[in-house]
Amino acid sequence: MEDSLTFEKLVGAIRLVDEHFSAQASKAVNISLTLRNWFIGLYIYKYEQRGTDRARYGEYLLDKLAERLRRAGMKRVDTRELRRYRRFYLAYPQIREALTPESLKMLPAYDTDITIREPATPELRMDGKTILEKLSFTHLAELIKIDNPLKRAFYEIECIRGNWSVRELKRQIASLYYERSGLSQDRQKLAELVHSSAEHIESR
Repeated sequence: MEDSLTFEKLVGAIRLVDEHFSAQASKAVNISLTLRNWFIGLYIYKYEQRGTDRARYGEYLLDKLAERLRRAGMKRVDTRELRRYRRFYLAYPQIREALTPESLKMLPAYDTDITIREPATPELRMDGKTILEKLSFTHLAELIKIDNPLKRAFYEIECIRGNWSVRELKRQIASLYYERSGLSQDRQKLAELVHSSAEHIESR
């Protein structure tokens, strides 16, 4: 026998649906923003490497680019942001792994770099799909400030495992959580943590 649908159950069901799809929409928006910024960084980097008229702009490239993009009506494209997007691309080239066939079409035609550059510690590299789906760009903007790949990998893992807010991530970095954890010099232990947490992350 089917449960009778009371008014309270109706309200509860609608709230559940709203929460579910609002979360889905928010996640989709965040992934789109992250990909937008990654692609901007990629294009800037590739232009610096291969742009036919790059010498004309030299060290003022990002200033000139920011000015032109602002005039075109784009937001979040000041010089500081463009520099951040470039750094983001260089820190997380593996996001390429997570691109859909449609997104792959947006790669520069002259981009022949189809292999992911391996970091100094490849065993610690988190896959692009996990990064894209589990970390917001605001989180990633904090993580790319960390030059040490071991330290960055540690905070990536802990941020995802703990479901940290950006505020909490900043707090943990400021409190020297990595240095206090005892993992700062233990690559093997950190690698084990990466692999054990990867299974946990994928199963969520």
